[in-house]
Amino acid sequence: MTDMFAFLSMAWVDPQLLMLTALGTFAGIYIGAMPGLSVTMAVSLLVSFTFSWEVNDALALIVGIFVGGVYGGSRASILLNMPGTPASVATSFDGYPLAKRGEAGRAIGLSTVMSVIGGLISVLVLALVAPYLADFALKFAPRDYFLIAVLGLLLVGSLATDSLAKGVFAAALGVLISMVGMDPVTAQGRFTMGNMQLMGGINYVAVMIGLFGVSEALYQLHNLKQVPVRQDVSKIVPPLRLVLKFLPLSVRTSLIGVLVGALPGAGGDIAALFAYDHAKRTVKNPSRPFGEGAYEGLVAPETANSAAVGGAYMPMLTLGMPGDAVTAVILGALVIHGINPGPLMMVENPHIFWFTVGNLALANIFLLVFGLMGIKLFAKVVELPKAILVPVILVLCVVGTYSINSNMSDVTWMLGFGFFGYLLKIFGFQMGPVILGVILGPLMDTSYRQAMSAVGDSPAALMYELVGNPLSLILCSVLLLLLLSRVPGFKRLFKRSAAVSV
Repeated sequence: MTDMFAFLSMAWVDPQLLMLTALGTFAGIYIGAMPGLSVTMAVSLLVSFTFSWEVNDALALIVGIFVGGVYGGSRASILLNMPGTPASVATSFDGYPLAKRGEAGRAIGLSTVMSVIGGLISVLVLALVAPYLADFALKFAPRDYFLIAVLGLLLVGSLATDSLAKGVFAAALGVLISMVGMDPVTAQGRFTMGNMQLMGGINYVAVMIGLFGVSEALYQLHNLKQVPVRQDVSKIVPPLRLVLKFLPLSVRTSLIGVLVGALPGAGGDIAALFAYDHAKRTVKNPSRPFGEGAYEGLVAPETANSAAVGGAYMPMLTLGMPGDAVTAVILGALVIHGINPGPLMMVENPHIFWFTVGNLALANIFLLVFGLMGIKLFAKVVELPKAILVPVILVLCVVGTYSINSNMSDVTWMLGFGFFGYLLKIFGFQMGPVILGVILGPLMDTSYRQAMSAVGDSPAALMYELVGNPLSLILCSVLLLLLLSRVPGFKRLFKRSAAVSV
């Protein structure tokens, strides 16, 4: 027990480790705020620079970048409707409307505090139940991941505020975009039209920047002479009563983030979308309608994507299986330093586990400090005249997209999807379901193919597995209830039953 507390406090008492964690968190915030500069890319570059360092020094800097980067994407989402990272896509649904109301300062301040709460809850769960939760995540078979992906696609009911039919169409379009490229099983080209450049698929970050950033810039040209909304930055730190009001929701969505983050291959983007849907279903009297600047629609995804960071560390540290792309890179960094994460890690290298727990907690403390700094300057971005703001957005889109692979073809795709997204906006389509389809498409495709291969490509055998396995049966039941809740007759029945129970 004494050793455990010594390892936990190591990151807090060593001045060099304190400085590296602070530097990583500060840099991560601004890397995450730049569309195209992904956290995965930043951590990958860091690994190449830090492989000759002491392992604690390298981990301190990497953890700071990870925690700060996931949060940083919310700033661009709130101010410009341009998610800095995929995990901040859901933040834009209500964050950007808040900025349009002149509440960018309050929105960023609230997202900062709630992100820290989500991060600290995930650290607590990581310290207390990591081995047990990781073992539970290991029970998920490919068929279960397929069901999770299908459940995720049902979120279009929450993301499509105007029309469910339009939402379903947009999500299916996103899935179709994600299918372009090499088949993950047969390695044959799909929808490539014989073009070898399409064999690698279309980069989803380029799609995201185009659909959110460029389309929004083009749409703003309709009101080029509109006077920008003045932002109220006098109240950045949210009042305690507001934090306490949303605390039950933040705790629930943090647990969602931890659980989804602990699933190998999932991540903060999926966790945030699940949390947003949960908030929309459970909050009876939101501060405003969802999609029009509801604080609940900002709190839910922000706590979930931060909590997913701690969740992603669970399978990596206890099973040697990365929870997302960033922890896959961190796993490689640990191996480079001669440490093999897995079931024996708590026996052979317990100091690494407890040092990581303490370092994650410290990074969240620095996140609270740095996250509340510079908000007044950031908020001024929204107050720029649109004649200046629109070209700035377009330049950021081009620079951010080119920085992904230093490839002009990504920029071409980004501009093409930007114009396509602009047309979708004109006809009343939401961008959220399209991105949801792009994100979940590969998970759904790969999981279904793996599940079918496991049962000899027999649909009947797959159905038997879905019904015969308790975990799969629970997921199927939830899926069925969600489908029935979309049917008007059953929807009225559910509401009547809820009213009777009350």
